[in-house]
Amino acid sequence: MTRILIVDDHKIVRDSFCNVFNDIDDMTVVGDIPNAAYADVFCRNTHPDVVLMDVCTEDGASGLEAAKRLRAQYPQMKIIIMSGFDEVSYSVRAKSSGADAFVYKSRSLDFFVKIVRDVLKGEKYFPEPRNIPMPEGETPLTERELEILRLLCKHKSRKEIAQELFISEMTVKRHVANMLEKTGFSSSVELAFYMITNGWINPNY
Repeated sequence: MTRILIVDDHKIVRDSFCNVFNDIDDMTVVGDIPNAAYADVFCRNTHPDVVLMDVCTEDGASGLEAAKRLRAQYPQMKIIIMSGFDEVSYSVRAKSSGADAFVYKSRSLDFFVKIVRDVLKGEKYFPEPRNIPMPEGETPLTERELEILRLLCKHKSRKEIAQELFISEMTVKRHVANMLEKTGFSSSVELAFYMITNGWINPNY
């Protein structure tokens, strides 16, 4: 029997997952909670095989940060990160957090069941990064560029970004210049404002 823990701040989402997984003969939901900060305690008490965890949970608790902690404590446990937002950095960050999959919540419940079965077999699922609509067309950014862009959106200076990513300030400057050339913006402030106001980067999670 596969034991599943659901972490999502919306009760209707938790109820939907509980209904679909509890109706499957070889799966059972051992807990559903709204706050990722409590995931550690629930995993210790309920011993799930799979954790389905939203990025943005109750009281501002980050599912991505929780995933890092759980991966360190439970290397064999499967972790699936999910989000209802089109935030372009979540999939990349879910992978680096140690998650086994990232799924947008716009996918069907049947698709989530498939992903759970796939990760239990050792497979991974991370959708291709979405191209970002820009005034000059859709612009693909590299994983490193997205990483730097997210930190710019958190009002980090180039020096702070360099220290956090263990790279030189010159490297940060080069990546910023490449992003501005790709997107057509004249400054990193304009680019960060565009990303935040259009929902492509969420600086809070």
